[in-house]
Amino acid sequence: MENVMEEFEAFVSTWDSCEAKDAFLVFRQALEAVDGVTLDFKARPGITYSLRGAHPDQQGRDLFALIDVIDDDPEQRWLSVCFYDDLVTDEQEQGDWVPGGLMGEDARCFNVDEADEDLVTYVVERIREAGAGAAK
Repeated sequence: MENVMEEFEAFVSTWDSCEAKDAFLVFRQALEAVDGVTLDFKARPGITYSLRGAHPDQQGRDLFALIDVIDDDPEQRWLSVCFYDDLVTDEQEQGDWVPGGLMGEDARCFNVDEADEDLVTYVVERIREAGAGAAK
């Protein structure tokens, strides 16, 4: 786990500052604040860098939140933050429903390419909601 997070820190330190990075760091903090969370990081340069949040009490699922940095154009990276659709609400309909989009299950994904304060706050609330749902 430690080497994985060292790889994560190395990625973050080499990523040029931009609005998507700023939003990513806020999401990371929100994920880390979920009680009992465990984090994993998977780097696939040129495709995605994925920060995954899991909870030890979660049954039958390897994660509850997936924060992907989409790396098809490293100069203009953007984020896709996904949750199992049954773990989050989306009253403002900010996310996209993606059938089978998260580990084969229906997902709710939020695309973030800038530090839009309202959207970032909304997604942080979804991270908290999914974390609480995973802990049940």
